[in-house]
Amino acid sequence: MSSTAEKHKIGLAIATIVGMNAMIGSGVFAVPSALASNVGPAGILTYAFVIVAVWCMGTSIARLAKLYPEEGSFYTYSKQWGGHFLGLLSAGSYLIGLFIAMGLLSQTAGLYLHKYLSFFSPYTWGMLTLFTLTFLNTLGVVLSEAGQMVLICTTVFPLLATIILCLTKADFSHLQPFMPYGVISIFSAAKAVIFGFFGFECAASLFTVVKNPEKNVSRALTLAIVLVSILYLLFVASLILAVPLHYLSLQMPLSEILETIFPHNKWLIFGIHVSILSAIIGTIHSMIWSSSALLISYLRKFKTLFIQQLFEKNLMNQKNAVLFVGVCILISFLTLKNIDLFFSFTALFIIFAFATSMITLLTLKKEWQSKENIKTVIGLITAGVIFCFALKGIIDNLYS
Repeated sequence: MSSTAEKHKIGLAIATIVGMNAMIGSGVFAVPSALASNVGPAGILTYAFVIVAVWCMGTSIARLAKLYPEEGSFYTYSKQWGGHFLGLLSAGSYLIGLFIAMGLLSQTAGLYLHKYLSFFSPYTWGMLTLFTLTFLNTLGVVLSEAGQMVLICTTVFPLLATIILCLTKADFSHLQPFMPYGVISIFSAAKAVIFGFFGFECAASLFTVVKNPEKNVSRALTLAIVLVSILYLLFVASLILAVPLHYLSLQMPLSEILETIFPHNKWLIFGIHVSILSAIIGTIHSMIWSSSALLISYLRKFKTLFIQQLFEKNLMNQKNAVLFVGVCILISFLTLKNIDLFFSFTALFIIFAFATSMITLLTLKKEWQSKENIKTVIGLITAGVIFCFALKGIIDNLYS
């Protein structure tokens, strides 16, 4: 029986691809504008900082998944040292971060739809996209395995196409001035850059399906982060080398900016535009469903009579969970207008979930003895830096 189960487990290569699929997201296309406006060419260093942070946090979450392979992840990890209430707070914080992120992607979808379908405003298109995808999820229409493959292709294609296109017109003079907004801006922008990496924590939950998980999960996570990091670095660096910063800082679709710089490559840029739009819509669609499943799992952790009755009377089911998630995303969509606030709030809530989970490792003697907690400490320090700048971004925006 055990040998049969072992045959159905995935190897290192497939585990790495799964990790990349979880990490590569359409959110990366919203980042260049924030980097151009707040960091300049030094945004490449922001990526380097975030890559270190993601690797340290990712390997820490992987060790937690190995130690506590139970449903509930952030709730389970955080409650080990902070109890039931902190577990709920940590898992709830993660969910809120996802809802906010989906609000930004809904707005971005509206922006991309408006470019070729201008009879509605970007705002209206964004709302229609969210309503449509929520409705489809209530009907149980989820992306198949083939749909997931299409989704990863529609995300990777525009990245690679943009890299190749921009490298044909690379101009190193665009790197000057390299750090126009100072050293602090490199770390301040981390809250935006890490937006494109969120999802790396999903790869840490592969212990039950990977062969030789003690070695291969950590290896797969490292390989996935390295490969995605190289892709992201090339993407941002090529854009900075080919496109003047004042273009990148404009709030417009990436394809529209590329059209200005490469007027003779309209068909390729149209393909990039469609791929980005498909990736954004596919991501929102998938995340509405997965967030609703997370919500149900989260609510089951509550011990109140009211919540228990919701489940007993079947008022809290998959369909109603999808509707609730849709409403939460809509609130984010309607209330946050500043892209920096989206990045700040998303980072604040999700980083809180990571940090409160990782602290559990600091309470375990064997983690210190194995020296694995060196990565945990670095992960917590970098998470703390991102958290503080996210909080500062919120305060600055709300009181400016």
